Amino acid sequence: MGKVGITETILRDAHQSLIATRMKTEEMLPIIEQLDEIGYHSLEAWGGATFDSCIRFLNEDPWERLRKIKEKAKNTPLQMLLRGQNLLGYKHYADDVVKYFVEKAVANGMDIIRIFDALNDPRNMETAIQACIKEGGHAQGCISYTTSPVHSLDMFAKDAKTLEDMGANSICIKDMAGLLKPFDAYELIKAIKETVKVPVQLHTHYTSGVASMTYMKAIEAGVDVVDTAISPMALGTSQPPTEPIVASLQGTEYDTGLDLVKLSEIAAYIRPLREKWIESGLLDPKMMGVDANALIYQVPGGMLSNLISQLKQSNALDKYEEVLEEVPRVREDFGYPPLVTPSSQIVGTQAVFNVLMGERYKMVPKESRGLVKGEYGKTPSPISEEFTKKILGDEEPITCRPADLIEPELDKTREEIKDLMIQEEDVLTYALLPQVAKKFFEMRNSGTLPPPEHEQQQQKKETEANEKNQQNNEEDEEELTAVLSAAVAAHEGDGSQFAIRGFKQVTSPWVLAGRLNR
Repeated sequence: MGKVGITETILRDAHQSLIATRMKTEEMLPIIEQLDEIGYHSLEAWGGATFDSCIRFLNEDPWERLRKIKEKAKNTPLQMLLRGQNLLGYKHYADDVVKYFVEKAVANGMDIIRIFDALNDPRNMETAIQACIKEGGHAQGCISYTTSPVHSLDMFAKDAKTLEDMGANSICIKDMAGLLKPFDAYELIKAIKETVKVPVQLHTHYTSGVASMTYMKAIEAGVDVVDTAISPMALGTSQPPTEPIVASLQGTEYDTGLDLVKLSEIAAYIRPLREKWIESGLLDPKMMGVDANALIYQVPGGMLSNLISQLKQSNALDKYEEVLEEVPRVREDFGYPPLVTPSSQIVGTQAVFNVLMGERYKMVPKESRGLVKGEYGKTPSPISEEFTKKILGDEEPITCRPADLIEPELDKTREEIKDLMIQEEDVLTYALLPQVAKKFFEMRNSGTLPPPEHEQQQQKKETEANEKNQQNNEEDEEELTAVLSAAVAAHEGDGSQFAIRGFKQVTSPWVLAGRLNR
């Protein structure tokens, strides 16, 4: 076993996890060259929710962000997260869109594309993997880690082998909920390393509090690369901190070779940004804590929050324990999908409905029907015919790859948006997020893009605070005038004369009144 590689997540998953993907490009660029000099295995800088957040909330072009980062990061490979056939959107797209997106991502500077599917259905990853290889990129096949009666070391090892046979250049185990415990990680990495020849990487979150320990056992088992976040934006729902992992491996056979002093300089740049985000309310310090309930219920922390929110809206928070007990039953009915977007929302919502309606599956949302029908792909465990009949009635489930039923979309999409396009990549932005993209293009083309949404909200708060202060000052001035008038009146007729030569700010008008009467 040689040195362990480090993928730094500060430019993508760290801020996606802690501040809802609101880090701006202008906040990233000043530190890119220093990040590039560290010697990371890769910089995760794009994909996931960053694409949506750029045009929906930050009023930035995500493609321009990628080009600007690549211009400064000349030595370190850039990495992104891609949701397989879903790309960076929220539905399956036609193969021509998937292929063209991957082509343009590589052309604009992307080196490593981590490709995953919410159900671990390899059919939903194959088109993206093949496209990445064709364009000369590094295709990383990804396995979404979860626990259930059907998920085993053998299943994960077979999934890894399937992805390697598809041509994946490396394998990533993606523990999105922070459920992978240290000794389980050791066994999992061992099983996969014995099955595949390509490098193996591990991604986890600190949500449940075990992530750094999990990394140490995974490293002992032979994992090649781990994902970490520079310390000011680590922990909580983010990744383990980079510096302690690097320090812990120094002088061992796993030594990363990274310089702690240089890493501290990166942290020093990020720290004031973190304080700014906390002050503005963008970063809730609670997000940086530990949620051990994830380990108790084997449910991601974010999913627990969603369940509480749904029950509060229905004035049924007293049903929380019942819903938690219902979640594993629904998940079993649905074929044990990994609890990652969108399956976590589908399972959670269905569990809430089952409890609140007093009858299981009395109400079935379209997303639940879609999952049972096969519109999202093949579930890890077959869904029983009896249950399928209960949900779909006489409707036949889909057994083919869902994207096989989607006609080519690229030419039609280009025709729809041609009048607003200023670069070829615009057709892909519109294909993924049509409504949001059209609004963004119109503002961009007319030069009327406003500041990021969270900054607008902050400016509104500051304006309201200033107006309130102004009102208070005016009231204080009126109060001061009354006090001065009263003081003058009190000495009227005793021969005293007053000349106001200037004002000195004091605690309050009443302090001034006291001084006048001394």
